[in-house]
Amino acid sequence: MVTYPNAKINIGLNIVGRRADGYHNLETVFYPVKVKDALEVIESSALDFSFSGIPIPGHANENLCLRAYGRLKADFGLPPLKIHLHKGIPIGAGMGGGSSDAAFFIKLLNEKFQLSLANEQMEDYARELGADCAFFIRNEPVLAFEKGDRFEPVSLDLSHYFIVLVMPPVHVSTGEAYRGVRPATPPAPLRELIKQPIETWKYHMKNDFEESVFKNHSSIRGVKAALYEAGALYSSMSGSGASVYAIFKEEVRLPELENGNQVFYGV
Repeated sequence: MVTYPNAKINIGLNIVGRRADGYHNLETVFYPVKVKDALEVIESSALDFSFSGIPIPGHANENLCLRAYGRLKADFGLPPLKIHLHKGIPIGAGMGGGSSDAAFFIKLLNEKFQLSLANEQMEDYARELGADCAFFIRNEPVLAFEKGDRFEPVSLDLSHYFIVLVMPPVHVSTGEAYRGVRPATPPAPLRELIKQPIETWKYHMKNDFEESVFKNHSSIRGVKAALYEAGALYSSMSGSGASVYAIFKEEVRLPELENGNQVFYGV
């Protein structure tokens, strides 16, 4: 069986407080986009994991798909599998690629082996793997809060707009990004701001990571500036970076940004 895990972008991202468990409470809107990986699973005589496409850092045994397999195998006695992951979602982009792979893998196993898990049950498994993993089970726009693993529905449809996503050749570690933010209660709740016309978002919505990340990585700041210069209605870094997306009213091409950056059109 083959499935195609997709990425997400963050629309607004407020770090609202520190938690006793070492995480942060936040509020953000997760919105799915069409940048994808490919994940194939077949039964095998022994467990095997391989990957292609964009190189994945770290040891293969640490991949979230294998962790998800181990968790479900413990509860359902799954057979050995041959798992192949082709990476198309940029690494370290703030787009949730690894989390999406794990969530789609859980959904694939649920279907392939007829585990009869409800969405809520699959979300519980996903939450054990990462803060934003559970979002990709339903894969619909939500307001995420607490660690980013609790959701409420958001009525948001950007299908009539043209989204461009730019990934510069920069790595921003999550630790670096969090060290640069000071948690604070935002002036207005994101659940209200997201209802406003897109043309007003740039005046009221922000990503709390941008201030410190832009200081350390001027090229990311430059990408956002170029997107606004090209006529974007709204532009923001996704997650803790390094990707930056922009929402346009009509289709555009941005050759000036293609030099040295990875650019995805119409996502």
